[in-house]
Amino acid sequence: MKTNRRNFLKHTTAFGAAAALGPSMIASPARASGEIEVGVLFSLTGGLSIIEKSLADATMMAIDEINAAGGVNGMMIKPILEDGASDPKTYNEKASKLVIRDRLQTVFGSYTSASRKAVLPVFEKRNSMYFYPTYYEGFECSKNVVYTGAVPNQQLSNFIPWIINTLGKKKFFIVGSNYIYPREMAKVSKILIEQNGGEWIADEYLELGHSEWGAMVSKIKESGCDVVLSNVVGDSVVAFYREFKNQGLTHDKLPICATVTSEIEIAAMGPEFAVGSYTSFPYFQAIDTDRNRDFVERYRKYVNDPKAVTHHALESSYFQVYLWKQAVEKAGDISADAVREGIKGQVFEAPNGTVTVDPENLHTYLTPRIAQWGADGQGTIVDEYPAPTEPLPYVAYGETPDNLFCTGAGLDTSKL
Repeated sequence: MKTNRRNFLKHTTAFGAAAALGPSMIASPARASGEIEVGVLFSLTGGLSIIEKSLADATMMAIDEINAAGGVNGMMIKPILEDGASDPKTYNEKASKLVIRDRLQTVFGSYTSASRKAVLPVFEKRNSMYFYPTYYEGFECSKNVVYTGAVPNQQLSNFIPWIINTLGKKKFFIVGSNYIYPREMAKVSKILIEQNGGEWIADEYLELGHSEWGAMVSKIKESGCDVVLSNVVGDSVVAFYREFKNQGLTHDKLPICATVTSEIEIAAMGPEFAVGSYTSFPYFQAIDTDRNRDFVERYRKYVNDPKAVTHHALESSYFQVYLWKQAVEKAGDISADAVREGIKGQVFEAPNGTVTVDPENLHTYLTPRIAQWGADGQGTIVDEYPAPTEPLPYVAYGETPDNLFCTGAGLDTSKL
């Protein structure tokens, strides 16, 4: 079964026709003979589609690979695709449709924290499972979410000390898009900056999708900073880096060190605008292993683009489908409760290395890495931890979570 985003309209049209005939025509996952229905919910339109289309593609690639290899316990995976349209309200509506009307037990989706927060009440109220592939700010633990992207101790706890001690940069201008992820990452960054003997001299935001960066870059130039910590998201990344260079700033003297900028944004902006800047992620396309090279090649063939790039959230979107498959096979059941228990402690050899789902908080062990961007649009890995790092979603805050499901994880601030 070959299904990708080019089949989106076909799938949604078919669903609409079934819905018009009444509920009996809409098979539940348990009712569909030989099939397991799952949701795939990413933005295929709007400003965030620059990233999220690739997450949908990676999810569909994993599904097609699993089906080609015999499925899950002999059953084929049938994806139901929906477009979050880069809008949290739309995400909530589409999540409700997938969980309530389609009666799905598992959905793979979201890129931004805003969209994750928008759908979370749906999954918690209806007790369905949501697999979230994106690096995020932490300070959350839901028994209905499996978090396969990095949390701050896997992305900032290595990055801030390295910037100060290796680059010798101590005066940070923090800039981000105006929503929860950049603001919370800034809070964690400030703690780490101060702990490591640096200082932050500004913390500024522009709206998500904002394209006019002239005034902000001028403010950066006049601030006296010696490094820019960027939590800018989506197509705003492209506008920011281009304006940065257009105003004569260079990364060898005033580097942008980013928590979001990946291979796909650099391909969109043009590599010349990012040369010499840095990003911290557990995954880069440049990881030099046979497993990763094979993954990149297969992805390019899948999307029929020999120049397509892979990146952290894409890779997590891919491997989390395999983690779900293993959980279902272990549990022998597709229900949310079974998947939740089955996913605990699951291990998978992903393109980035060995990943393991923490049984206490459903976050993922990942290996922190830092890369410097080159003229070819690829990163050269300049720092890498020797082994995967425990996910500690609460460690930076020093607070006990209200959700007792997570009390066993992330409270030792000495591990920050």
